[in-house]
Amino acid sequence: MPTASPPDVVDVVVIGAGIGGLHAARLLHEVGRTVVVLERRDRIGGRLRTDELAGAPVDLGATWFWPNEPRVNALVAEHGLRTHPQNLAGDAIYHEPSGSKRVDGNPLDVPSGRFSDGAASLARAEAARLPVDAIRLATTATQIDATGDDLVISTDDGTTLAAREVIVALPPALAVADLAFVPALDPAVAAVAAATPVWMGTTTKVVIRFAEPFWRPAGLAGSAISHYGPMREIHDMSGADGDAALFGFVPRTGGAAPDEPAIRRQLSELFGPGHPEPLAIMILDWSTERATTPPGAETLTDYGTYGHRVFQTPTLGDRLHWASTETAPVNPGHIDGALAAAARAAGAIRSRHESTLR
Repeated sequence: MPTASPPDVVDVVVIGAGIGGLHAARLLHEVGRTVVVLERRDRIGGRLRTDELAGAPVDLGATWFWPNEPRVNALVAEHGLRTHPQNLAGDAIYHEPSGSKRVDGNPLDVPSGRFSDGAASLARAEAARLPVDAIRLATTATQIDATGDDLVISTDDGTTLAAREVIVALPPALAVADLAFVPALDPAVAAVAAATPVWMGTTTKVVIRFAEPFWRPAGLAGSAISHYGPMREIHDMSGADGDAALFGFVPRTGGAAPDEPAIRRQLSELFGPGHPEPLAIMILDWSTERATTPPGAETLTDYGTYGHRVFQTPTLGDRLHWASTETAPVNPGHIDGALAAAARAAGAIRSRHESTLR
């Protein structure tokens, strides 16, 4: 009978190749730690998801970063990424069942930055700082066994890795839903993790591409607020290269995500039936993204768990660290929050066992 292959041995295993996991891995690699990043998807970036729509990059997940966020701004500068400001000029639209009306000024948008090549450009830049074999795509971690000297991380393809420490860069609720922990997590930690909402986890994002930003000559900002829907909040997503787009958020209300006809109807109600037809529409329901959102995520509503104290210190024998944006005490839900959580986790590992590099 064949014997099982011995596990790969590294200093740190990172579970999740979103921006938090990639940044933590990069920080550890730069100080000599050997790191492997496991990612369930066949792509990096997690909720930094950039797709192409009618020939232009559009963000289906994170879109903005803000001037007061030092970590993301520092990385943008370090990597020399192309960025452009969010359009603010023009009036907003208020949409209700009785019709739409123009609102003087734009109370919805604030000064913020956008990634001209999509938010995933930040993830690609961080991944480029890692060895080519450090990221294992389409590989799902299934169990973390802490009963031995090393942590043993099992995956869905039957392989195992042994590591001194592990960073879980998944939304905490997803981690406790999908990972088996041996021994079990401390009940207090597990309870907070299971109750923590998944940022974007129950939201549908809609992106609509046009041939030109027709709203701007009319003095509109491309922003709208609606109590009618399906998109409850709309913003200008036009790019730096002349491409025109709007995007909107659809909250989870128990029904299915909207379809294209529903989006087109709302556009006609907002801008009038004579508005230019979209070139293309893309709809992503994040509640169906199983690599981000666990079952039952719509019942998680206590955002007070974000940055909870249980996420600030390691658990599972002081060898499991959290590094998703939900665990950050600063800017949770933002890219900057994920970077802060990653820096905290990597810093805790760097400060320990400095003489025990493999």
